[in-house]
Amino acid sequence: MSRVIQWLAELIELPSVNPAFAEPGDPVAGEQRVAAYVQDRARAAGLETELQPVTEDRANVLVRMRPPGRVRHRVVFAPHMDTVSVTSADQLRARRKGDRLTGRGACDTKASLAAMLWVLVEAARHGRYPRQTEVILAALVDEEYGQAGSRRLARDRLRVDLAIVGEPTRLRVVTAHKGSLWLRLVAEGRAAHGATPWMGRNAITALMRAILVLESEYVPGLGEHRHPLLGPPTLSVGRVGGGRQPNVVPEEAWAEMDRRLVPGENALRVLREIRSLLRRHALPVRVEPLTKATCPPLETDPSHPWVRMFLEILQQREPAGAHYFCDAAILSAGGMPAVVFGPGDVAQAHTRDEWVSVRQVERACAQLGRWLERLP
Repeated sequence: MSRVIQWLAELIELPSVNPAFAEPGDPVAGEQRVAAYVQDRARAAGLETELQPVTEDRANVLVRMRPPGRVRHRVVFAPHMDTVSVTSADQLRARRKGDRLTGRGACDTKASLAAMLWVLVEAARHGRYPRQTEVILAALVDEEYGQAGSRRLARDRLRVDLAIVGEPTRLRVVTAHKGSLWLRLVAEGRAAHGATPWMGRNAITALMRAILVLESEYVPGLGEHRHPLLGPPTLSVGRVGGGRQPNVVPEEAWAEMDRRLVPGENALRVLREIRSLLRRHALPVRVEPLTKATCPPLETDPSHPWVRMFLEILQQREPAGAHYFCDAAILSAGGMPAVVFGPGDVAQAHTRDEWVSVRQVERACAQLGRWLERLP
């Protein structure tokens, strides 16, 4: 097993479940163990590290490779440290079989973290520092929920030539990804005895009607906003609930939806569209954002000189798109031109037996290493 794969295995076995997906006090929650690992590896190679506080008990890790002279350019590597929840202790055990390394976070996105950290450490050990470019590894917290880590980094308004956000792209450079708006529909009714339902107003029935209206009238029109790399925006109902017991007409019901945005759309306009449609049907349903933090879509110009350089190194003629959202859009909105790149396939992310290709991780190291060598 190569050393970078050994590092990845060790990172998998350091639990870093986003606290939003764990019970209070759950020992697998939080990114602190991974943060300490990143700092230890970087310091051992003589690299500068610092913790950037995000919340009271969570912090980004910044690892800096400074050039010997004046800083004229700056590049950021930005993988995230958190993972989604675990359902068994076995998911926190790294297991290799052939080309697959399995475990929670293997591809999303500890493979990117291991590769990016490895490349900086190896360059530092061999004294291969760019002459005029500062390289920062920003290991971020909270990508899987509110993206508080990337929002904190973006607030610094660093002058950055390019941010490479680590996510599973199968080693393709992604210049566009969808944004996400999570919505909550709440239908209001009037409670009554189940034996006399005509004396109440069924909130579940109203909610069902609202969902059917959206599916039949709103979703078909989304094809008008088709993006060349991303296709059309989408709407998906992910959770529903309501009522107290079978013999009571429910006075409230709710549904939670995921609305994916393409470049050119914004969350406020989408919210207004959905509210307007439901009002036209006189449905007693409120529509509110599920969280305060929404992720905009990403679209970075592939002709940007630093993006073009990265595409050339990877021998990729055309950029790719991604249907998921990630920290790249947040950093881009903060003034950092951003692309997404990393080993792994998003089809494996969040699955019970999440895995990553060992060969892809090692290829990512080689490609990022060539990128560093090309930096001015």
